Amino acid sequence: MNCGICSCYLAGTHDIKNLGVKMAYCRGCRPRNKSCALLKKTCQLLAEGSVTFCYECPGFPGKRLVALDKRYRERYHMSMLENLSFIKDSGTDVFLQKEEEKWRCAGCGGTISCHNGICFDCGIDRLKVHALKKSGLYRWDEQPESSQ
Repeated sequence: MNCGICSCYLAGTHDIKNLGVKMAYCRGCRPRNKSCALLKKTCQLLAEGSVTFCYECPGFPGKRLVALDKRYRERYHMSMLENLSFIKDSGTDVFLQKEEEKWRCAGCGGTISCHNGICFDCGIDRLKVHALKKSGLYRWDEQPESSQ
């Protein structure tokens, strides 16, 4: 996962709570020079630091990563397995450069989140509505009163 396009990571780097949006913050694993927090709980080699990326493991891709990849393909139209293959073939610098271009907002040049499709630089109003919908506080059936 590219932390730079994760909604929780972007929420933290943009301090979204101070803009009135309730969202979880994540500081990211790689930006803090940590192993993947999600997978190191079930992967001994990753937990020990014997591998840096999952593709280095003899058991790659593994059931947990395949399940995660399936979920991300269905929900977010991206693939963890494709990302790892690209990193293996081209390196992290080229991968991150490609990702930056892929997820760049055409409107302002900021970063669009893979999780909600919203730019965290120019899409704050959309983000607020999205957060309300997700919390259940936004009513779809409410219409503004018309002045007659």
